Amino acid sequence: MTKPFYLSPILNSPYLAPTRHHALSEDGQPLEHPPIEGRRRSKYVTPVPRARKARGKGDREQQDFGFERAADGQAYNPTPIINEIRGHLEAWRSLPNPNDWGVTPTTQRLLQHWRHHDFQSARPFFCQVEAVETAIWLTEVARGRRQYAHIFRHLEEANTGANPELFRLALK
Repeated sequence: MTKPFYLSPILNSPYLAPTRHHALSEDGQPLEHPPIEGRRRSKYVTPVPRARKARGKGDREQQDFGFERAADGQAYNPTPIINEIRGHLEAWRSLPNPNDWGVTPTTQRLLQHWRHHDFQSARPFFCQVEAVETAIWLTEVARGRRQYAHIFRHLEEANTGANPELFRLALK
């Protein structure tokens, strides 16, 4: 029997927020489960196929590529803060009244264009709009609010290793 992952690997439109995902094992391999409703939580998964059994050597474990380690060898796991920001962003994005968004009038017009314009040619992917929305939310909405102060402390601490005088924010 073929796994659901291989029968229908693409579950979501690239233009809309993800609504379903495939179940994966701890090492990132597809499981024999039907798709799961909701967006997958952020997690490091190295999409490298499992090695075939070598004669007489048994199963090989997936190699650790060190993506979760900083140059000084310290473990780095940004996924908890990413998942938290995603939750805040989703709640903010669902606010129907643009006056409740907490952004400048120019940003408000830009967001309305991206979210509601009927594009005839190249349309931005959801991930592109979400990256810009995240930058906007962090700089215009969350920056001055006490309930999000811990997010900015986290970002400031992440910047101290590079150049603490220059605040950096990068999104993929």
